[in-house]
Parts: sequence; structure tokens; C-alpha cells
Amino acid sequence: MDTLGIPSNTIEVLQKHKFTIQKKFGQNFLIDSHVLERITDAAQLNSQDCVIEIGPGLGAMTQYLAKSAGRVIAVEIDRALIPILEETLSGLSNVEILNADIMKVDLRRLIEEKNGGRPVKVVANLPYYITTPIIMRLLEEKLPLQSITIMVQKEVAQRMQAGPGSKDYGALSLAVQFYAKAQIVANVPPNCFIPRPNVDSSVIRLTLYEEPPVSAQDEKRMFSIIRASFNQRRKMLINSLHNAPELAADKEAVRTALLSMGISEKARGEELTLTQFARLSDLLGKDRA
Repeated sequence: MDTLGIPSNTIEVLQKHKFTIQKKFGQNFLIDSHVLERITDAAQLNSQDCVIEIGPGLGAMTQYLAKSAGRVIAVEIDRALIPILEETLSGLSNVEILNADIMKVDLRRLIEEKNGGRPVKVVANLPYYITTPIIMRLLEEKLPLQSITIMVQKEVAQRMQAGPGSKDYGALSLAVQFYAKAQIVANVPPNCFIPRPNVDSSVIRLTLYEEPPVSAQDEKRMFSIIRASFNQRRKMLINSLHNAPELAADKEAVRTALLSMGISEKARGEELTLTQFARLSDLLGKDRA
């Protein structure tokens, strides 16, 4: 079993199997051993850990994960990659390959079956076209997860970690930070992949909270307010929340709520912290009660 962190080995595997890279699956295979080590280190694995790897591709990262983790469940959507994975991962008794779409897998059941329902760690080099839906599914379903260590487009990683007042701060920042502590652990240039993507990438670790850092009486309403606040980023909050069809908030109620919180009635969404959004949601909920 040759290590795929060496570019020549990856090229050899691709040529041997006459594999055609599929754009529809967003396939960019990692070929840098240093980056693979950084990802594995960031995931903070030990022999007791069960890892779900999303999109193992040719198995480069799986090889590294298998050295540190007790068990690795590699979920790959592309059927054509399964025989390649069976070859590149042969001899690794702690690795199981599943040919499935991660967005359709019953993850709670999978974790129950493979790890007795105990928290698992997720590691992935995510296809960039579906990064956000996968991350939000993992977070919103409140699965038994310890951490999510993922390779994503650099600007997406920056948005997940961003704070109030920055240009990267938005609905994704707040959604991620409600569920987890986000930390960028490495930046990765295009030449670390085959084929080279057109963008820079970053590895980010999301360490899930046992309890969210803020409490909102109605989480669904809070996230509706957050989304509406950034849908029309340049508008004042009062107008954004009033114009959102799912909220149709009364302007006077929003103004009163903001002023009671010591926030200007001319404030925009990018100025509010997660704690302030939770408070605003509760105040507007009282208004509707």
C-alpha cells in the first residue's frame, strides 16, 4: 500500500485505473503529505476515536486517519472510486468503506451502529459546491459529534470564523458559532491538489459545544432573524426584518427592541453579536405573544 501523500503515487493510481475526475463531484485530490499530517493533527485523534470521513476520494487522508483513529468509516459518493479505495486501503483493518451520498445517509443511525451512539469525529476534504449544506446538516441535526475538521474554500473558512463588523461576518458565521468553536488551523494553496482548484483552501476545526453559548427561546425564529438581517446586507435591520416575508416584523417593535438593548435604530445586521441576536429574537417573540 503506497502512501498517496506523494504526488507520483497518486498519479500512478489514477493512470492504472484510468480514472476520470468528475467535476460534478467536485473532486480535487490532496497530494501533500504535510497538509495531510496537519489535518490529522488538527482532528486530535486517538485509538478510542471513531471517525466519519466524508469524500475519501482515492484514500490519501484515510491512510493517515487510520494510523491514529480506532475506526474510520469512509463515505464516498462516487461508485467508480470504490474499487480504487479497496486497493489503496487494503490491509487497513480499521477502515470501512461506504458507497453513499452523505446528504442521504441516516447519520444518527450510522453513529449508533458503528460507535454505539457515542460521539464521533468528522474529517473531510469537502467538495466546494456543497460545503455549506453538508456543514449545516451536521450541525443542525445535533448529532453526537465531538468535532468536524474540514478542508473548505478559504473564504468560506474565513466566514465561519468571522466576528461582528468584518466583511466576512454573516449568517454562516453566526450559524456555525452557535453550535461550535471555529478555528482555522492551516491555509492550503492550489498546488497541493490534483487537479488544482481555482481557489485557495483552508482547514478549519469546529469543536462542538455541549450547550450553545447563547440561549434563545425560539431558535428557529432567531435564525430567521439572522438570515433576514443579512439577505439585504446594506439595509438597516429595521427594514430587513420588516421586508422578510417569513417575519414581516413591525418596524416600531424592532426599533423599540433595539433601543431597549442599547443598539442604534440605524444598526445593520453585521453589527450585532450572536448574544444580541438571541436577545432581539426573544424581545420580538414577546411582541408577538
